[in-house]
Amino acid sequence: MNARTPLHRAPEAVPAPTAPEARTRSLSCVIPCFNEGPNLRRLLPLLEDILWSTHLSWEIVIVDDGSTDDTAAVAEAWCELRGFRCISLSRNFGKEAALTAGLAAAVGDAVVLLDGDLQHPPELLHAMLAQWRAGAEVVYAVRERRDDESRFKRLGSRLFYRLLNASDRFAVPEDAGDFRLMDRKVVDALMRLPERGRFMKGLYAWVGFRAVALPYTPAPRAEGHSSFNARRLVLLALDGLTAFTTWPLRMVSVAGLAIALPAFAYGLYLCVERLLFGNAVSGWTTIVVSLMFFIGIQLISTGILGEYVARIYEESKGRPLYVVRREGGSGLATEGP
Repeated sequence: MNARTPLHRAPEAVPAPTAPEARTRSLSCVIPCFNEGPNLRRLLPLLEDILWSTHLSWEIVIVDDGSTDDTAAVAEAWCELRGFRCISLSRNFGKEAALTAGLAAAVGDAVVLLDGDLQHPPELLHAMLAQWRAGAEVVYAVRERRDDESRFKRLGSRLFYRLLNASDRFAVPEDAGDFRLMDRKVVDALMRLPERGRFMKGLYAWVGFRAVALPYTPAPRAEGHSSFNARRLVLLALDGLTAFTTWPLRMVSVAGLAIALPAFAYGLYLCVERLLFGNAVSGWTTIVVSLMFFIGIQLISTGILGEYVARIYEESKGRPLYVVRREGGSGLATEGP
């Protein structure tokens, strides 16, 4: 037979992709800013050079949190360049809201959060990326020491973390701030959380994932001064405690029980003494002091309960966490193939 036998060509071997294919991955840097114009002029060129050296696709998302200086003008000038995005909020909504706005806008496979005051060294990005490529899903920077802070702030920080971590459900790392790298799955998990009162340090720990600590020493603030005074730090601590712990409510219950039992026993003792020995119940001073003490306990208890009710009230209003006034620039989402 002269029938031709069809030729079957073996399929060509396709080279396996390199893991983790760094050239196809992307990185977003989110910088929340409030009156950081002079610092942005120094930070952005330095950060841009470092990002080019990573050989990744990248973008820088600058969030202007209602600044009153030239922060918005500096950011908008840089956003004329490719890879820079600027989000200007309609007023100062706070750092937690600005961070959330930046995370919502970032589209990279990994997202780095860093402050605009140059205290978070951009040079640490290479070490963070190395841990990410090794499998870490969160890489957070931890301060090695707090020698530059006042004794009051160090003691307050230590007390705050001890109270916050009193629950054994999860632990918020001490001396770890917002300076961190997060994988895309971590960012998506954070953005699915519906709460408006966002204590970000607690939310980072709550979502979990594989985390690696990276020790660092913060540089001195380049210019200006921090807007976080003692009052704002105390309010932030109260937000964290009421958002992630219920032990203040339980403490009130325990205190009430501890006070009620001795009071009942003392009242029973006075009744028995009156019946057996006829002693008159004397002591207007004792009555007045006792009333003042118990009234004080009741007011403190009501105040603690009020903090939790206030959080419920704020959440029930359903207002947006922030309002965007202007948005510009081109980041990863607008890049072509």
